[in-house]
Amino acid sequence: MNFLAHLYLSGDDPEIIIGNFIADHVKGKKVELYSTGIQAGIQLHRAIDEFTDTHAVVKETVHGLRPLFRKYAGVVVDMYFDHFLAVGWERWSDEPLKHFTMGMYHVLMRRFQELPPRTRFMLPYMLKNDWLFNYSKLEGLHRGLSGMAKRTSFASGMEHATEELHKNYGYYQTQFDRFFPDLRDFALVRRTEIVG
Repeated sequence: MNFLAHLYLSGDDPEIIIGNFIADHVKGKKVELYSTGIQAGIQLHRAIDEFTDTHAVVKETVHGLRPLFRKYAGVVVDMYFDHFLAVGWERWSDEPLKHFTMGMYHVLMRRFQELPPRTRFMLPYMLKNDWLFNYSKLEGLHRGLSGMAKRTSFASGMEHATEELHKNYGYYQTQFDRFFPDLRDFALVRRTEIVG
């Protein structure tokens, strides 16, 4: 899953939120530089990724996109699913999406100096363009995917991923609906186990 889902699945503990958000930028023993709470958030992020990558619905969806996006098919699915989470947000939360995203930015910016360098580099761009909220719009999703396509070492095709989403929108919505309740339930149990 991408940023919005990871933050949504973090609950309301700021340390879990931060750890879940920065996990991809914390490698090896560097995890030991962080507080116990942030380490728990990193653990949660990795558990969510493993659950997602091994779920039958996600594997099926990634497999179908592999001819178009090769090794980036999984990234495209993550982005599609963040889009569907944002579009149908009221199904998953009583808090308005805009209120939630502003709250997440506030949590992250309050601890800005503790974030890894790559996260500190990225976060101002995320806020300026309100990535989390704009996943709900195809234009916002297209901007995010096109930005990633520019940073890949070879042609990924991700700049065309919103065309594929638009063409088969109902199918990808169904795939998200089949998968996300399982992930939400898993993350709730795993978060309880990690936090204690």
